[in-house]
Amino acid sequence: MAARILIVDDVATNRIVLKVRLASVCHDTILAGDGKTALRMVQDRKPDLVLLDLNLPDMDGCAVLRVLRADPATRDIPVIVHTASTSVAARFAAFEAGADDVLTKPLDDLLLLARIRSLLRRREPGDATTPPEFTLQEASTPYDWPGLIALTAFPPADGLRLKSGLAGLMPHQLALWDGETALGRGAPVPAGAAPDAFLIDAGDGGADEARTASALRLLSELRATPAHRHAGLALLAPSPSAAALAYDLGADEAIVLGSTEAEIAHRLHGLIARGRAATFRRNALRDNIRLALTDPLTGLFNRRYALRRMGEMAVDAALRGAGLAVMIVDIDRFKTINDRHGHATGDAVLIEVSARLSARLGQGDLLARIGGEEFLIALARHPAAEAQALAQRLCTAISGHPVTLPGLGEVAVSISIGLAMAPPGTLPDEAMDSADRALMAAKTQGRNRVIMGSSAA
Repeated sequence: MAARILIVDDVATNRIVLKVRLASVCHDTILAGDGKTALRMVQDRKPDLVLLDLNLPDMDGCAVLRVLRADPATRDIPVIVHTASTSVAARFAAFEAGADDVLTKPLDDLLLLARIRSLLRRREPGDATTPPEFTLQEASTPYDWPGLIALTAFPPADGLRLKSGLAGLMPHQLALWDGETALGRGAPVPAGAAPDAFLIDAGDGGADEARTASALRLLSELRATPAHRHAGLALLAPSPSAAALAYDLGADEAIVLGSTEAEIAHRLHGLIARGRAATFRRNALRDNIRLALTDPLTGLFNRRYALRRMGEMAVDAALRGAGLAVMIVDIDRFKTINDRHGHATGDAVLIEVSARLSARLGQGDLLARIGGEEFLIALARHPAAEAQALAQRLCTAISGHPVTLPGLGEVAVSISIGLAMAPPGTLPDEAMDSADRALMAAKTQGRNRVIMGSSAA
């Protein structure tokens, strides 16, 4: 995945070396030698990722980070800090300022490129997210409530030491799980106890490479497990090469051996917060799609969706050499109900009629509210006689039982239905026009009845 990457370093040789490395894997690069130039280029060139040195001639790298994170237009751009400093305090300060990762010079090529790939995947448009401006929820939703982290260690005894070391450094609970439990093959996990994140400790490497291999295998299997597809995955890696492989296997964080417990806790907390933010956006996107396709009063599909879905149903039916049965349903004298009892009563009638119609239709049948008191029904696999009998049952279901309203007693309601059979190849608009003409005939002939129209072909 080619990307535009901004390289910020005060040493020209370092910038050129990084440019050559990234160009070898088809990335486009922009170069900056100081913080102010970097901030201007971020605004003008809109890079996909920033490689930022901490030591700049005009301002501290952490100051550049804070400016980027404070601006809604740039706060989500991934930033990898690279520094020659081995100071634990400087490293942690970079993470607190908003760095996605901190790599120590001289940079390991495999780890650098794998981390870039990992962060670019996180920004891919295929991720089910939506910008905050398109959500209807509060944009400042906090994501720092206590969560659950499942910890699996190789060997298991190391898990106790790590759990003890991380206790009190973050609000999240750590639970020791073996690999079988993590993959759903061990003891059953109580409902609602799914982890927010998994932390896999691959051990200290040493002579036993099998531990690292087992940890990486578990990581790969977890990423492929549907039940955990939205959980964060972190690996404590014994080497940069193991961390690089972990990123390519789907790890969200690969923390190389030697990192402090404070850094591990900070990165886990950030991982969970990002996961919750992504869930918030997925849910907002799902809700927005639902709102765009449904009628807010009745919960039925709206006209926009119904026309598209009916077209799909017609194509599917035509492939079987069949057609569709199309009904237009109208509540009789609905204006009188509104005028006599008020719009709240009219809304209650619409909701009740919708529920009764829906309860009598089968899976795969389409029911939509397409106008004020008008509904569309499309049926596949229903010959004319069956469709007409069903339409009559729908009329009876409405007129046979008055709608009971608190404080108003019973309100008599009936419907009229125009039915049209649409042969293969009939356009949705043609089928609806034929059903609509049949509905007008039903109204003219006294209401509370079904009229079968002529073929919509």
